[in-house]
Amino acid sequence: MAKNKRRAPSAVLADDVDGGRAELVPDRERARAWSLLIDGAPQSHVDLDDPTRLSFAYQRRLGHVADLVAPAGRPLYVVHLGGGAFTLARYIAATRLRSTQQIVEVDGPLVHFVRAHLPLDPNARIRVRTADARAGLAKVPDGWADLVIADVFDGARTPAHLTSVEFLSDVRRVLKADGHYAANLADGPPLAHLRGQIATAATAFGRLALAADPAVFRGRRFGNAVLLASDRELPVAELTRRVASDPHPGRVEHGRELADFTGGAAVVTDASAKASPPPPSDAFD
Repeated sequence: MAKNKRRAPSAVLADDVDGGRAELVPDRERARAWSLLIDGAPQSHVDLDDPTRLSFAYQRRLGHVADLVAPAGRPLYVVHLGGGAFTLARYIAATRLRSTQQIVEVDGPLVHFVRAHLPLDPNARIRVRTADARAGLAKVPDGWADLVIADVFDGARTPAHLTSVEFLSDVRRVLKADGHYAANLADGPPLAHLRGQIATAATAFGRLALAADPAVFRGRRFGNAVLLASDRELPVAELTRRVASDPHPGRVEHGRELADFTGGAAVVTDASAKASPPPPSDAFD
């Protein structure tokens, strides 16, 4: 029998959810792999046969963070704000056995849709809670988490109440003393939102690093950036090596260079918070 034979693609699965029209589009190369789209915008990719395979660049960078925040194989306590197709939770469950994870996702119909078609491993310690991210975070005990991952978008924009110093204060409360916070941020020229998020994170954490494509750093196009924050020394050298070696290579900024990039941006408070800017109309063409 011939090896690596391409399979005939399955039908697209679709349903209406609170956030719009959800679609699961089959991967032509892999028998049980799917991409999740909301109103045509790619959200995440899942390979049920190999949950360690992260296809989207920002998810690979978040995967690097999950790999590096603790010694290899050590179980983690993780809070995921934003569920999508549960890609990062599946990844951590596969790479760090016996990890305990909580997913907070506001879109109940989306949770049902994903669970129906892309079921979680019943042996994985993953709890899914349908709630607003900030309300769900408020229910997590003090000092519970090793890692909090924020990947929340409403209509391709991060909601305003998840961009403020008050929100990050609650993230810091939930984290252990040596815990880490990682966030998927999206912005484009002139990068005012991204700079404001770095300035805001600097009020809650002593050390920051930012991974993004060089074109995003230079303000040449709209794209994703992954922020990593903690009060302990960050694994900057290894993160930089991994991000530079990705299929879509990126760059990591930290220390003085990141402070210079921030350029004196104002700290965001609940009173001044705004949703992140929408992507340009051709972003997903």
